[in-house]
Amino acid sequence: MYRRATSGVRSASISLSRLSSSSISRVVSTETASVSAPSSTSLLNQTNRSKSFSSALRSFRVCSASTRWSHGGNWRSPASLRSQSRSSAPVMEKFERKYATIASEHAYKDILTSLPKPGGGEYGKYYSLPALSDPRVDKLPYSVRILLESAIRNCDNYQVTKDDVEKILDWENSSTKQVEISFKPARVILQDFTGVPALVDLASMRDAVKSLGSDPNKINPLVPVDLVVDHSVQVDFARSEDAAQKNMELEFKRNKERFAFLKWGSTAFQNMLVVPPGSGIVHQVNLEYLGRVVFNSDGFLYPDSVVGTDSHTTMIDGLGVAGWGVGGIEAEAAMLGQPMSMVLPGVVGFKLDGKLKEGVTATDLVLTVTQILRKHGVVGKFVEFYGEGMSELSLADRATIANMSPEYGATMGFFPVDHVTLEYLKLTGRSDETVSMIESYLRANNMFVDYNEPQQERAYTSYLQLDLGHVEPCISGPKRPHDRVALKDMKADWHACLDNPVGFKGFAVPKEKQEEVVKFSFEGKSAEIKHGSVVIAAITSCTNTSNPNVMIGAALVAKKAFDLGLEVKPWVKTSLAPGSRVVEKYLDRSGLREYLTKQGFEIVGYGCTTCIGNSGDLHPSVAAAIEGTDIIPAAVLSGNRNFEGRVHPQTRANYLASPPLVVAYALAGTVDIDFEKEPIGTGKDGKSVYLRDVWPSNEEIAQVVQYSVLPAMFKNSYETITEGNPLWNELSAPSSTLYSWDPNSTYIHEPPYFKNMTANPPGPREVKDAYCLLNFGDSVTTDHISPAGNIQKTSPAAKFLMDRGVDKENFNSYGSRRGNDEVMARGTFANIRIVNKLMKGEVGPKTVHIPTGEKLSVFDAASKYKTAGQDTIILAGAEYGSGSSRDWAAKGPLLLGVKAVISKSFERIHRSNLAGMGIIPLCFKAGEDAETLGLTGHERYTVHLPTKVSDIRPGQDVTVTTDTGKSFVCTLRFDTEVELAYYDHGGILPYVIRSLSSK
Repeated sequence: MYRRATSGVRSASISLSRLSSSSISRVVSTETASVSAPSSTSLLNQTNRSKSFSSALRSFRVCSASTRWSHGGNWRSPASLRSQSRSSAPVMEKFERKYATIASEHAYKDILTSLPKPGGGEYGKYYSLPALSDPRVDKLPYSVRILLESAIRNCDNYQVTKDDVEKILDWENSSTKQVEISFKPARVILQDFTGVPALVDLASMRDAVKSLGSDPNKINPLVPVDLVVDHSVQVDFARSEDAAQKNMELEFKRNKERFAFLKWGSTAFQNMLVVPPGSGIVHQVNLEYLGRVVFNSDGFLYPDSVVGTDSHTTMIDGLGVAGWGVGGIEAEAAMLGQPMSMVLPGVVGFKLDGKLKEGVTATDLVLTVTQILRKHGVVGKFVEFYGEGMSELSLADRATIANMSPEYGATMGFFPVDHVTLEYLKLTGRSDETVSMIESYLRANNMFVDYNEPQQERAYTSYLQLDLGHVEPCISGPKRPHDRVALKDMKADWHACLDNPVGFKGFAVPKEKQEEVVKFSFEGKSAEIKHGSVVIAAITSCTNTSNPNVMIGAALVAKKAFDLGLEVKPWVKTSLAPGSRVVEKYLDRSGLREYLTKQGFEIVGYGCTTCIGNSGDLHPSVAAAIEGTDIIPAAVLSGNRNFEGRVHPQTRANYLASPPLVVAYALAGTVDIDFEKEPIGTGKDGKSVYLRDVWPSNEEIAQVVQYSVLPAMFKNSYETITEGNPLWNELSAPSSTLYSWDPNSTYIHEPPYFKNMTANPPGPREVKDAYCLLNFGDSVTTDHISPAGNIQKTSPAAKFLMDRGVDKENFNSYGSRRGNDEVMARGTFANIRIVNKLMKGEVGPKTVHIPTGEKLSVFDAASKYKTAGQDTIILAGAEYGSGSSRDWAAKGPLLLGVKAVISKSFERIHRSNLAGMGIIPLCFKAGEDAETLGLTGHERYTVHLPTKVSDIRPGQDVTVTTDTGKSFVCTLRFDTEVELAYYDHGGILPYVIRSLSSK
């Protein structure tokens, strides 16, 4: 099923492409592997080709990242699954002989060191940081040491230079100066929502390369790529034993085209592993299985690092693997061997002391950490955790904190490898030999933390500290993950939210309507809903379902409540979506799964569900009771995202909570409760039952976890993970290397980005007399920008689908249709809660077409501007584009004709995505914004950028003038020379196409 081409020249070329963490992006799919420098001189100085050949051969001989890495035993590792495609030895030998003379030198060859095995022999060779004999290394944060090692290993003075190495070595000084470095991750990870458009782009890039007269097979991943299909399952069925099977059947029915396309990609592209649906959530699979910690590739050792097209890729940081989310555009370039250009980040040192109190969960801790870091300000920075409190946190607890890095705004929240990490690796089935190799390498290279030894002080950009004993039970909401509420204050906070003006903490419900009750009939029985009634209670998301302590805790709450006679009301949509099959195994072994089932928390699937809006419909009677009223029902979920309109269109209040609290709130049936003073229900003996009566002790949870969670469960779950299921295995997929686009498909469509593309870059584009398409305030997220969730029946996307014969019940979600640009363009800015100042208080996905004054859908207004040949820009406030790392949040505006975005500040990934699509990101000067400058959005805007890219500099001042005579200066947020090169070419992908086609 995961066939790899193994014949002829193509086999040889993939052997080169699998040298993943070395400078071989210029190696192409021909026997002689001819290469050339990039066509844009603004990116890099022209360098002779021998350097590229030298880099490629060094990669082959020394730095190979062909992932021959084993978990041990007979457990099939990601590497062994890829090993079906092996090199053609004669061709490789010919390549080595031909270029041996020009590849004999490496800038840091003197520190290439052997790592001995305890019993004799060696694990392999590695670039030794201690051998640099540079005292600055010992003061570097561990996260920065990973960047340093990568720069040294990949240093060819072409894509990665000695200057990059020196900048990282001098991190304490250079990190304050916004300096640029090149970074090559060891691998890339995708999920299907973001993976499908990435694969669509790769397929269309092949067509573009062919149209430019070059070999389309040059478009192939050059680093290991893992794609986990986990975002497509929806909770259509719940509260039934066969819910998971029925949901999977619907998942395949809805997504047959997408899944067949992914299956085609798994064979058409080399070095790509696809994990079929029903296996788990990408980040938990990454943590439990795909994460290497240390690569041992043909006897060469180096740290694991990964970028992913989901912002919660950061979960792997809990394992000591440097990983973070990037835009799909960035990830595609990384797959194709392009170095990632990044600003050397500051690192916030976060010291943890003490231990968590009785009854406090890892979820409570992460919500507290999120609030602290959000307040401190960590956008664009690494956060590195350390301190004596680390020994009190399990690996799963650390992963929970690392997972929510996007919510507190950091690039990553990093936990260096220590004894806790090693024990987790053993628990999850990695072999003793592998764990020994990992420990030996990291100790030898000064990347291992041993808290039994004196700790050398490290330098950090800033310092924070938290006594774990001060953490208290809490939840976050009702509209943002960093709006933490102590559990004891929840009732008062809820009533304040009802009173407050409409905003992140307000619904503006008049006092006289706050006690309103809607009565309805549910399956023949009387029921009622009022403000705060829980209608969705979901144990879901990668954040918490990876953590056995909180999962067992939830099951114990369910059991204790059931034993006392409490049951969740039948109209509450309850669901359990584990992050991996292992969760089901340990819940079964503990004997507690049946109690979750009795409370309605049957397993509904193995994937990302409620947290991304895949909640499915509410029961018709519940939906009807809410429809047409001002009632504010609530959802409580163990996820990481609760932005407006995300979880479900009808749940206006959404709270993040630990799995045990999800069960508790489901039992109570409302968020309008003080758990300390009010009972959650009445027991079978007629007595009131309080939360304290059903809450398990920490010791009780620990005992069940120790008995129930076993290494064999992980090995058994993952040794068959890629064998799929009957529904996946029955899918037919074409065997061609070029994709045959179906013009009638509403799921997969050839995008327009590369149509009529020429060999020469277009250069900077004039933005003159542009209209304002949208005028936003602060905190507009990618949930507001990017198409997500349900496709509303009155939306332009719905009209497009209905015009093509698609019935409403088959609309599926925007996420599932990310492979069709025509649907996605129509769904851009289609969020039902979007607030556009041009609409003067009217909420929803509309805007004003300035020339005519018409109120139109955003898509229709944008189409009018485009038809008239008129440019558009967007005005925005602070933190524009925060949230998930959705490439469509940049692709969609581009397709709508947006040429520039002017905001107070950008979320890191979204700004990068805009730059990658050729949209100009501009920031108002400090203290200024659209309001202070008197801009209404009714003006026409001209951006005065130089006409030659060589005259543009990262971060330069740019003057913007309007037709009303107003003029102001912005900061150009192309942050690196690399991004300017991409802008010159019209985006990162056109740059890659021209680069490869010129060879």
